[in-house]
Amino acid sequence: MKLITWNIQWGRGCDRRVDLARIGRVLRETADADVLCLQEVAVNFPDLAGSSGEDQVALLSSAFAGYSAHFGAGTDLPDGRGGRSRFGNLVLSRLPVLQVWRHLLPWPADPAVPSMQRVCVEAVVAAARGPLRVMTTHLEYYSAHQRAEQVAALRALHWAACEHARRPRRAGEGGASDPAFAVLPRPASAVLCGDFNYPPEAPEHLQLLAAFGDGTPAWRDAWQIACPGVAHADTVGLHGADWPDHPFCCDYICVSEDLAERVSEVRVNQQSDASDHQPVLLELDA
Repeated sequence: MKLITWNIQWGRGCDRRVDLARIGRVLRETADADVLCLQEVAVNFPDLAGSSGEDQVALLSSAFAGYSAHFGAGTDLPDGRGGRSRFGNLVLSRLPVLQVWRHLLPWPADPAVPSMQRVCVEAVVAAARGPLRVMTTHLEYYSAHQRAEQVAALRALHWAACEHARRPRRAGEGGASDPAFAVLPRPASAVLCGDFNYPPEAPEHLQLLAAFGDGTPAWRDAWQIACPGVAHADTVGLHGADWPDHPFCCDYICVSEDLAERVSEVRVNQQSDASDHQPVLLELDA
Protein backbone atom coordinates (compact mmCIF):
# COMPACT_ATOMS: atom_id res chain seq x y z
CA MET A 1 0.00 0.00 0.00
CA LYS A 2 1.29 3.44 -0.93
CA LEU A 3 0.24 6.65 0.83
CA ILE A 4 1.26 10.26 0.20
CA THR A 5 0.82 13.10 2.67
CA TRP A 6 1.24 16.68 1.48
CA ASN A 7 0.39 20.17 2.69
CA ILE A 8 -0.58 21.65 -0.69
CA GLN A 9 -0.99 25.28 0.55
CA TRP A 10 -4.33 25.49 -1.36
CA GLY A 11 -2.40 24.69 -4.55
CA ARG A 12 -0.16 27.76 -4.28
CA GLY A 13 3.33 27.07 -5.53
CA CYS A 14 6.60 28.84 -4.85
CA ASP A 15 5.86 30.91 -7.97
CA ARG A 16 2.77 32.19 -6.07
CA ARG A 17 0.37 30.67 -8.61
CA VAL A 18 -2.54 28.50 -7.48
CA ASP A 19 -2.57 25.50 -9.81
CA LEU A 20 -4.51 22.41 -8.75
CA ALA A 21 -3.69 20.61 -12.01
CA ARG A 22 -0.01 20.93 -11.09
CA ILE A 23 -0.75 19.45 -7.67
CA GLY A 24 -2.33 16.44 -9.35
CA ARG A 25 0.66 15.99 -11.66
CA VAL A 26 3.15 16.09 -8.80
CA LEU A 27 1.14 13.56 -6.81
CA ARG A 28 1.17 11.15 -9.75
CA GLU A 29 4.87 11.75 -10.40
CA THR A 30 5.65 11.02 -6.74
CA ALA A 31 3.94 7.62 -6.75
CA ASP A 32 0.88 5.71 -7.85
CA ALA A 33 -0.58 6.04 -4.37
CA ASP A 34 -3.58 4.21 -2.99
CA VAL A 35 -4.34 6.92 -0.42
CA LEU A 36 -3.67 10.67 -0.63
CA CYS A 37 -3.75 12.77 2.54
CA LEU A 38 -3.77 16.49 1.78
CA GLN A 39 -3.72 19.47 4.12
CA GLU A 40 -4.66 23.12 3.47
CA VAL A 41 -7.39 22.29 0.98
CA ALA A 42 -9.79 25.19 0.38
CA VAL A 43 -13.38 25.45 -0.80
CA ASN A 44 -14.78 28.86 -1.81
CA PHE A 45 -11.97 30.85 -0.18
CA PRO A 46 -11.16 33.64 -2.67
CA ASP A 47 -9.36 35.74 -0.05
CA LEU A 48 -6.51 33.22 0.10
CA ALA A 49 -3.53 34.53 -1.89
CA GLY A 50 -3.84 33.59 -5.55
CA SER A 51 -7.14 31.77 -5.15
CA SER A 52 -10.22 32.43 -7.24
CA GLY A 53 -12.47 30.70 -4.72
CA GLU A 54 -12.39 27.39 -6.57
CA ASP A 55 -13.83 24.23 -5.00
CA GLN A 56 -10.58 22.37 -4.52
CA VAL A 57 -12.25 19.24 -3.18
CA ALA A 58 -14.25 18.98 -6.40
CA LEU A 59 -11.20 19.70 -8.58
CA LEU A 60 -9.01 17.14 -6.84
CA SER A 61 -11.80 14.56 -6.82
CA SER A 62 -12.22 15.04 -10.56
CA ALA A 63 -8.47 14.69 -11.11
CA PHE A 64 -8.44 11.36 -9.28
CA ALA A 65 -11.34 9.45 -10.76
CA GLY A 66 -11.86 6.17 -8.97
CA TYR A 67 -10.89 7.65 -5.60
CA SER A 68 -13.48 8.53 -2.96
CA ALA A 69 -13.10 11.94 -1.31
CA HIS A 70 -13.44 12.62 2.43
CA PHE A 71 -13.01 16.24 3.49
CA GLY A 72 -12.88 17.64 6.99
CA ALA A 73 -13.02 21.42 7.49
CA GLY A 74 -11.41 22.96 10.53
CA THR A 75 -12.40 26.42 9.31
CA ASP A 76 -16.00 26.97 8.15
CA LEU A 77 -16.88 30.66 7.78
CA PRO A 78 -19.50 32.79 6.02
CA ASP A 79 -18.15 34.13 2.72
CA GLY A 80 -20.22 37.34 2.88
CA ARG A 81 -22.25 36.29 -0.16
CA GLY A 82 -24.55 33.72 1.41
CA GLY A 83 -22.13 30.81 1.06
CA ARG A 84 -19.45 29.18 3.19
CA SER A 85 -15.65 29.27 2.99
CA ARG A 86 -14.04 26.05 4.21
CA PHE A 87 -10.43 25.05 4.84
CA GLY A 88 -9.13 21.70 6.04
CA ASN A 89 -7.83 18.23 5.23
CA LEU A 90 -8.78 15.86 2.42
CA VAL A 91 -8.37 12.09 2.14
CA LEU A 92 -8.62 10.59 -1.34
CA SER A 93 -8.70 6.79 -1.42
CA ARG A 94 -9.02 4.23 -4.19
CA LEU A 95 -9.26 1.57 -1.50
CA PRO A 96 -12.79 1.03 -0.16
CA VAL A 97 -13.49 3.30 2.80
CA LEU A 98 -15.53 1.70 5.58
CA GLN A 99 -15.95 4.54 8.10
CA VAL A 100 -14.93 8.20 8.39
CA TRP A 101 -14.61 10.54 11.38
CA ARG A 102 -13.85 14.24 11.41
CA HIS A 103 -12.33 15.12 14.76
CA LEU A 104 -12.04 18.76 15.80
CA LEU A 105 -8.84 19.06 17.83
CA PRO A 106 -8.47 21.12 21.02
CA TRP A 107 -8.17 24.87 20.56
CA PRO A 108 -7.52 26.34 24.03
CA ALA A 109 -7.35 30.10 24.22
CA ASP A 110 -3.90 31.56 23.54
CA PRO A 111 -4.66 35.20 22.69
CA ALA A 112 -1.03 36.31 22.31
CA VAL A 113 -0.67 34.55 18.94
CA PRO A 114 -2.77 33.88 15.82
CA SER A 115 -4.40 30.44 15.61
CA MET A 116 -7.20 28.55 13.94
CA GLN A 117 -9.36 25.51 14.61
CA ARG A 118 -7.56 22.30 13.58
CA VAL A 119 -9.06 18.98 12.48
CA CYS A 120 -8.05 15.35 12.05
CA VAL A 121 -9.76 13.25 9.38
CA GLU A 122 -9.79 9.53 10.19
CA ALA A 123 -10.82 6.91 7.64
CA VAL A 124 -10.82 3.12 7.85
CA VAL A 125 -9.67 1.71 4.50
CA ALA A 126 -10.00 -1.88 3.34
CA ALA A 127 -6.35 -2.66 2.58
CA ALA A 128 -5.02 -5.95 1.23
CA ARG A 129 -3.95 -7.15 4.69
CA GLY A 130 -7.20 -6.06 6.32
CA PRO A 131 -8.76 -2.83 7.60
CA LEU A 132 -6.39 0.01 8.41
CA ARG A 133 -7.06 3.38 10.00
CA VAL A 134 -5.62 6.41 8.20
CA MET A 135 -5.51 9.69 10.14
CA THR A 136 -4.37 13.00 8.67
CA THR A 137 -4.02 16.32 10.43
CA HIS A 138 -2.44 19.78 10.44
CA LEU A 139 -1.43 21.08 13.86
CA GLU A 140 -1.19 24.67 15.07
CA TYR A 141 1.93 26.59 14.07
CA TYR A 142 2.06 29.65 16.33
CA SER A 143 0.89 28.26 19.68
CA ALA A 144 3.05 25.59 21.35
CA HIS A 145 0.38 25.22 24.04
CA GLN A 146 -2.34 24.45 21.50
CA ARG A 147 -0.03 22.13 19.58
CA ALA A 148 0.76 20.10 22.72
CA GLU A 149 -2.96 19.79 23.49
CA GLN A 150 -3.58 18.64 19.93
CA VAL A 151 -0.87 15.98 20.17
CA ALA A 152 -2.46 14.75 23.40
CA ALA A 153 -5.81 14.58 21.61
CA LEU A 154 -4.33 12.53 18.75
CA ARG A 155 -2.95 10.09 21.30
CA ALA A 156 -6.36 9.92 23.00
CA LEU A 157 -8.10 9.25 19.68
CA HIS A 158 -5.67 6.41 18.94
CA TRP A 159 -6.15 4.96 22.42
CA ALA A 160 -9.94 5.09 22.08
CA ALA A 161 -9.85 3.37 18.68
CA CYS A 162 -7.64 0.63 20.13
CA GLU A 163 -10.14 0.21 22.98
CA HIS A 164 -12.89 -0.32 20.40
CA ALA A 165 -10.70 -2.92 18.69
CA ARG A 166 -10.04 -4.68 22.01
CA ARG A 167 -13.64 -4.51 23.18
CA PRO A 168 -15.95 -4.28 20.13
CA ARG A 169 -19.45 -3.06 20.85
CA ARG A 170 -22.65 -5.02 20.30
CA ALA A 171 -24.75 -4.62 17.19
CA GLY A 172 -28.31 -3.28 17.38
CA GLU A 173 -31.30 -5.13 18.79
CA GLY A 174 -33.49 -5.23 15.69
CA GLY A 175 -34.96 -1.74 15.97
CA ALA A 176 -35.68 0.80 13.24
CA SER A 177 -32.41 2.62 13.93
CA ASP A 178 -30.23 -0.49 13.68
CA PRO A 179 -28.35 0.60 10.53
CA ALA A 180 -26.97 3.56 12.49
CA PHE A 181 -25.63 1.12 15.10
CA ALA A 182 -23.80 -1.03 12.55
CA VAL A 183 -20.54 -2.51 13.83
CA LEU A 184 -17.79 -1.97 11.27
CA PRO A 185 -14.05 -2.50 11.69
CA ARG A 186 -12.03 0.13 13.55
CA PRO A 187 -8.67 -1.59 13.99
CA ALA A 188 -5.73 -0.73 16.20
CA SER A 189 -3.42 -0.73 13.16
CA ALA A 190 -3.11 2.83 11.91
CA VAL A 191 -1.16 5.44 9.96
CA LEU A 192 -1.03 9.04 11.23
CA CYS A 193 0.32 11.69 8.88
CA GLY A 194 0.29 15.37 8.08
CA ASP A 195 1.88 18.72 8.84
CA PHE A 196 2.70 18.74 12.54
CA ASN A 197 4.38 22.16 12.53
CA TYR A 198 7.31 21.15 14.71
CA PRO A 199 10.87 19.92 13.98
CA PRO A 200 11.97 16.33 14.73
CA GLU A 201 13.68 17.29 18.00
CA ALA A 202 10.58 19.03 19.39
CA PRO A 203 9.14 17.80 22.71
CA GLU A 204 5.78 17.34 20.99
CA HIS A 205 7.29 14.63 18.79
CA LEU A 206 8.58 12.75 21.82
CA GLN A 207 5.14 13.22 23.38
CA LEU A 208 3.44 11.74 20.31
CA LEU A 209 5.74 8.70 20.19
CA ALA A 210 5.67 7.90 23.92
CA ALA A 211 4.55 4.45 25.07
CA PHE A 212 0.99 4.06 26.36
CA GLY A 213 1.72 1.47 29.05
CA ASP A 214 -1.48 -0.54 28.65
CA GLY A 215 -0.84 -2.56 25.50
CA THR A 216 -1.99 0.17 23.12
CA PRO A 217 0.46 0.10 20.18
CA ALA A 218 2.64 3.20 20.31
CA TRP A 219 3.21 5.48 17.34
CA ARG A 220 6.51 4.99 15.49
CA ASP A 221 8.06 7.57 13.17
CA ALA A 222 8.13 5.82 9.79
CA TRP A 223 11.17 7.81 8.62
CA GLN A 224 13.17 6.54 11.59
CA ILE A 225 12.12 2.98 10.73
CA ALA A 226 12.98 3.23 7.04
CA CYS A 227 16.12 5.38 7.44
CA PRO A 228 17.60 4.59 10.86
CA GLY A 229 20.28 7.01 11.96
CA VAL A 230 19.57 9.40 9.06
CA ALA A 231 18.30 12.91 9.79
CA HIS A 232 14.78 13.61 8.56
CA ALA A 233 14.73 15.01 5.04
CA ASP A 234 13.54 18.61 4.86
CA THR A 235 9.89 18.93 3.92
CA VAL A 236 9.39 22.70 3.85
CA GLY A 237 11.32 25.82 2.84
CA LEU A 238 13.27 24.30 -0.05
CA HIS A 239 12.40 26.46 -3.05
CA GLY A 240 12.32 30.07 -1.95
CA ALA A 241 8.71 30.15 -0.80
CA ASP A 242 7.41 33.09 1.26
CA TRP A 243 7.82 30.97 4.42
CA PRO A 244 9.90 29.75 6.21
CA ASP A 245 13.35 31.36 6.10
CA HIS A 246 15.20 28.00 6.20
CA PRO A 247 14.43 24.39 5.25
CA PHE A 248 13.42 21.89 7.94
CA CYS A 249 11.15 18.89 8.48
CA CYS A 250 7.67 19.31 9.93
CA ASP A 251 5.71 16.76 7.88
CA TYR A 252 5.65 13.23 9.27
CA ILE A 253 4.17 9.80 8.75
CA CYS A 254 3.79 7.64 11.84
CA VAL A 255 2.61 4.04 12.02
CA SER A 256 1.29 2.02 14.93
CA GLU A 257 4.13 -0.17 16.13
CA ASP A 258 2.48 -3.37 14.87
CA LEU A 259 3.01 -2.02 11.33
CA ALA A 260 6.70 -1.18 11.79
CA GLU A 261 7.98 -4.35 10.13
CA ARG A 262 5.87 -3.58 7.05
CA VAL A 263 7.42 -0.14 6.38
CA SER A 264 9.43 -0.64 3.18
CA GLU A 265 9.97 2.95 2.02
CA VAL A 266 9.60 6.54 3.20
CA ARG A 267 10.63 9.18 0.69
CA VAL A 268 10.34 12.96 0.38
CA ASN A 269 9.86 14.42 -3.10
CA GLN A 270 12.18 17.41 -2.76
CA GLN A 271 12.04 18.38 -6.44
CA SER A 272 8.53 19.79 -6.46
CA ASP A 273 7.94 23.53 -6.00
CA ALA A 274 4.15 23.23 -6.37
CA SER A 275 3.65 24.11 -2.67
CA ASP A 276 5.77 25.46 0.16
CA HIS A 277 5.83 21.88 1.50
CA GLN A 278 7.03 18.64 -0.09
CA PRO A 279 5.06 15.41 -0.65
CA VAL A 280 6.05 12.51 1.62
CA LEU A 281 5.54 8.90 0.51
CA LEU A 282 5.02 5.81 2.68
CA GLU A 283 5.01 2.29 1.26
CA LEU A 284 3.84 -0.64 3.37
CA ASP A 285 4.57 -4.19 2.26
CA ALA A 286 1.44 -6.10 1.33
